[in-house]
Amino acid sequence: MLDTKPLLLETDFPPLYRDELNTLQVNLGYLCNLSCVHCHVNAGPTRKEIMSLDVVDLIIQALKKLNIRTLDLTGGAPEMNPHFRYLVSRAKELGVEVIDRCNLMILHEPGYEGMAQFLRDNKVTITASLPCYSEQNVEKQRGKGIFDGSIKALQILNDLGYGTDPELELNLVYNPQDLNLPPEQAALEADYKRILKENYNITFNQLFTITNMPISRFGGWLLAKGLYEEYMDILKGAYTASNLETVMCRSIVSIDYQGYVYDCDFNQMLEMPLIAVSKPRPHLKDILDKDLTDKPIAIGEHCYGCTAGQGSSCGGALSD
Repeated sequence: MLDTKPLLLETDFPPLYRDELNTLQVNLGYLCNLSCVHCHVNAGPTRKEIMSLDVVDLIIQALKKLNIRTLDLTGGAPEMNPHFRYLVSRAKELGVEVIDRCNLMILHEPGYEGMAQFLRDNKVTITASLPCYSEQNVEKQRGKGIFDGSIKALQILNDLGYGTDPELELNLVYNPQDLNLPPEQAALEADYKRILKENYNITFNQLFTITNMPISRFGGWLLAKGLYEEYMDILKGAYTASNLETVMCRSIVSIDYQGYVYDCDFNQMLEMPLIAVSKPRPHLKDILDKDLTDKPIAIGEHCYGCTAGQGSSCGGALSD
């Protein structure tokens, strides 16, 4: 696969500095039951990288030591890590909000039939990928049969109270196709809610629109098609300085499956380590006694993806 990293390291993006740390975003491994075109992790069924129990226990220690309020679990399919339920249960015992970035199809996989009930019992917030309300567009990005399976999974979650019970939050994620930036989030959310309710009787809380980053699988596609420079021009042309105040890297750290620390999930995929501590490749154990506030953030050309238009983060648009 072609790699955009050499093109991203030299940048004129403005310097960024950290605010108070409140979220650990943890990648539990790159193993996934799907291989989506837009996946910036390049996850899939053949990946072997999985977080060990020792690192999971270190995550739990960090939640307590750093007074973390939110644990954001991602992958791959985070549920495929054998220690997923243990980590979720321990985090909830500590009073930490847990977010599961779920691809929905995992709820149908053999061996995961009870996962939806487990998430419901532990009041885990679900942020689920549904890149469009159109079957054709979803299957173009994620594969044949994925749309129907996703709809059935959402109906299962609704039956358990997700999207209706105030304690069971269900959010959906939209990813654009090709060179497009996401449309205005509030208007698209209204369309999603209307169409999913009318056609499938599905309800959910919020829609998050996320810009595709020019890295990993999507970055390789851009290079293969000769579209990298055009896409970067689009991102830079839509740069909005006010989004710098709320980019997600200012309040989170991203942890890879081995426990190494990065400013965000995208930097993790580019192997751009945290620069807030004076080590070439900081590990989670190296920041347990550190205050990262006001420390610099590692930046690259891909950072324009988070500040283009309405802005983009794992929690959706940054501005109205």
